Amino acid sequence: MLYPLKLKPVLKDNIWGGKRLASEYGKSKVQDKKIAESWELTVHKNGVNIIENGEYANKTLEDLFKSDKSIIAPDYKSDKFPLLIKFIDAEHDLSVQVHPDDIYAAEHEDGELGKTEMWYIIDAAPGAKIVYGLNADYTREDLQKLIDRGRFEECLNYIEVKRGEVYFIPAGLVHAIGAGILIAEVQQNSDTTYRFYDYNRLDSNGEPRELHTKQALDVCVKTKTEINISESCEYFSAGKIICENGAKAFDAGDSFASVICVEGRGEIIHQKNIYKINKGESYFIPAGSGKFEIRGSFEIILTRL
Repeated sequence: MLYPLKLKPVLKDNIWGGKRLASEYGKSKVQDKKIAESWELTVHKNGVNIIENGEYANKTLEDLFKSDKSIIAPDYKSDKFPLLIKFIDAEHDLSVQVHPDDIYAAEHEDGELGKTEMWYIIDAAPGAKIVYGLNADYTREDLQKLIDRGRFEECLNYIEVKRGEVYFIPAGLVHAIGAGILIAEVQQNSDTTYRFYDYNRLDSNGEPRELHTKQALDVCVKTKTEINISESCEYFSAGKIICENGAKAFDAGDSFASVICVEGRGEIIHQKNIYKINKGESYFIPAGSGKFEIRGSFEIILTRL
């Protein structure tokens, strides 16, 4: 029987991460543990969710997907799980980076998908900024000269962000999450990142973090960037739903639904069964599950194909 699957997150400890995912979102019993990313929905070589409830408890989401691809959509044929959804806590600036599209990734990254993504700003410190594209039109040679002279930051477009805002990050857009920002990210199922610039930081072994200048120049869009706040694209549709002691109904017929709770608490009701969901928790509702209802006092991100 299909039912809402509660997923155990996969935690990542990148050097720029903070403590909020542990202290506020229950991602660790150690309150001061630094966690950069919590992968809430993932079937990837770098992390796979374990199912925590019901008939499929202790099995991986990958095992279920391989046995029945229709949990994604009735006519889903690809061997690749489509999306990866995560929380990101940036205590420090992330690297200035760019992601490839499907064509480039397939050719250069051993068949990996490209990476188009969307950010929902859960919280942001006063004055916190993101890098969103370039501030003018540049040639490849222009960008290379700025890199060689250590002046790459001069070409970047900075935007001050606030809680509740949405930013669409298509493949090829130069971007970075700034310090003091907590986001929910919906993206293609890829972990391919090309770093342009990383503030001369050292990794855990005391070595400079790797840059990928050639690949980044290959794939980046080199023209001035206009802000795009779309919540849907050819890969996914994502939206914020706020319940204030109310209820909303949905149908998981032709696409799975991912539900992640970013604030408050509530319930998912499916076939008269109740599944509690609290801040920081996630459920995967398989396609074909039919109608479900969410109710309570909370804020969620609902993602579908």
